[in-house]
Amino acid sequence: MKKVFCMLLAAVMVLALAACGGAASSAAPAESTAPAAPAGSEAAPAESTAPAAPAGGAIKIGATGPLSGGAAIYGQAARNGAQIAVDEINALGGLQFELNYQDDEHDAEKAVNAYNTLKDWGMQVSLGSVTSTPGVATSVENNADRIFALTPSASAVAVTEGKDNVFQMCFADPNQGSASAVYISEQALGTKVAVIYKNDDVYSTGIYETFAAKAAELGLEIVSTTTFTEDSQQDFSVQLTDAKDNGADLIFLPMYYTPASLIFQQAKGMDYAPKFFGVDGMDGILTLEGFDTSLAEGVMLLTPFNADATDESTVAFVEKYQAAHGEVPNQFAADAYDCVYAIYAAAQAGGISPDMSAEAMCDILVAQFTSMSFDGLTGGGMTWGANGQVSKEPKGMVIQNGAYVGMD
Repeated sequence: MKKVFCMLLAAVMVLALAACGGAASSAAPAESTAPAAPAGSEAAPAESTAPAAPAGGAIKIGATGPLSGGAAIYGQAARNGAQIAVDEINALGGLQFELNYQDDEHDAEKAVNAYNTLKDWGMQVSLGSVTSTPGVATSVENNADRIFALTPSASAVAVTEGKDNVFQMCFADPNQGSASAVYISEQALGTKVAVIYKNDDVYSTGIYETFAAKAAELGLEIVSTTTFTEDSQQDFSVQLTDAKDNGADLIFLPMYYTPASLIFQQAKGMDYAPKFFGVDGMDGILTLEGFDTSLAEGVMLLTPFNADATDESTVAFVEKYQAAHGEVPNQFAADAYDCVYAIYAAAQAGGISPDMSAEAMCDILVAQFTSMSFDGLTGGGMTWGANGQVSKEPKGMVIQNGAYVGMD
């Protein structure tokens, strides 16, 4: 399956040029009939009903994600990226997809309700959930119902653990934690490290634990470790004071962008300017409504996607995403885009057709994913283990002048 991704994109570009006289940004005609809500908007009313199926039958792909609420940037980006891939694939003819995203508001109980809505709709393949806590809940349902799932970004180990039919396009939390420690150490980014993490969140604690273990192994000195919870994520003065008093010159933040944005604001208010290093949950902070992006200047993170990359596939995706949604896509959009193309590649190789049952598709997709190699926007030569975790290389990024810039 290696190289199939680039071949598919080339075919899409040929169709676009033939239909639009060379206007590559118009290569997704279905976008005009089922537009996605712009990232950052709070409401997504069209998502409560299933989209119209392509003529001739289509494989029904369902997913849940936060399309409203504080984590909406993640869910909207994933939905938008996945829809672009679906539209491109459907424009090729042949195997067709139908995508249905349901809002889970980053809540486990609401995610299961959304999953059941998708199941009633006839979901045959799943993109799981966008964030980890809902993802843990819906992955149990995927496994029990034998509906194959490939999540773009629910990175907790518990999402795939003990579930042979649930896979991840994103790095698993342990990989993010250890990779971050290695990167900080090898690049000599800090000599004294503080960590602030959310101790009632499976995503944040999972990354912290492996970061701390790898840091100890590498001799990376952690001088301050402080925590917060869902109920206390407004005031970080205690955590920042502890880091400052212990001489931390770098703070590692394994968390989502909302609490991170407050940490940046409050650090500036106390005249404390360490380096900040985040993980994939930080991606999206530049489009957070009302956030002063200058506060994130110099923030570093590991991500599998670089929107500034100059390869043909990335350039085409970024241009199309910007034309449709008015902003640069983040890694959640790119991971979801890759999810759809990986499923497409596996479905073609396995001879899947829309008239098959979800369980029959599941068996084929599991066999394909554990044996194939896939080239996408977020990595080349990606492979998956029987544990559902992906193997691909992270990229170091830094925020400069309000944009992500590659560090490597």
